[in-house]
Amino acid sequence: MAKKSKNYRAAVEKIGEGPYAPLEAIKLVQEISTAKFDETVEAHFRLGIDTRQADQQLRGTVSLPNGSGKTVRVAVFAEGDAARAAQEAGADIVGSDDLIADIQAGNINFDATVATPDQMAKVGRLGKILGTRGLMPNPKLGTVTNDVAKAIKELKGGRVEYRADRYGIAHVIVGKVSFTPEQLAENYGAVYDEIIRMKPAAAKGKYVKSITVTSTMGPGVPVDSSVTRNYTAAAE
Repeated sequence: MAKKSKNYRAAVEKIGEGPYAPLEAIKLVQEISTAKFDETVEAHFRLGIDTRQADQQLRGTVSLPNGSGKTVRVAVFAEGDAARAAQEAGADIVGSDDLIADIQAGNINFDATVATPDQMAKVGRLGKILGTRGLMPNPKLGTVTNDVAKAIKELKGGRVEYRADRYGIAHVIVGKVSFTPEQLAENYGAVYDEIIRMKPAAAKGKYVKSITVTSTMGPGVPVDSSVTRNYTAAAE
């Protein structure tokens, strides 16, 4: 196991035991951030679900009120009027067969994809390439749609994806260290509400087991899972 840096060990000591209310935890994440770049802040929800069961999967998207702080390059699979609408909406790459050929050649210069329904028969051929990178358009995530302009706006405006991994942990971006604590806390609250709203009906026992917030290079700060936004107690 790699030896942790002196700064990292000092940050762990500063955290103490916790847990902290969201705003306190976020301020602590910012305080102990020492990287020379604007780190991403994430929330990690350890949930009481078994993702091996089909009825306990957790996946979706949530729009962050203050954006994600990330510049998102969007590729759109569309033709005709939909392609023109995508270009007008600010898509970075728009195409159909030509875009598919580029991707098959290894040119993946985007962070998200959108496709009109009529393109999915073709896009399906890219399943092994895009699927492994989490870039496959998906109707459940709103990225297979005829309203490409709306999807592009949401992706560029701060809509982020979440998905519980095989351990039942959902990792979700809530912003950047450079955001104000209040902006991050508001984003965190939106994510918390979404995770609670999407609780699988088949989940048994305690749903939210623990939550931590962390920056890209920093240790996790434990968050009080009974508190949603700043210091407001969550409804049971």
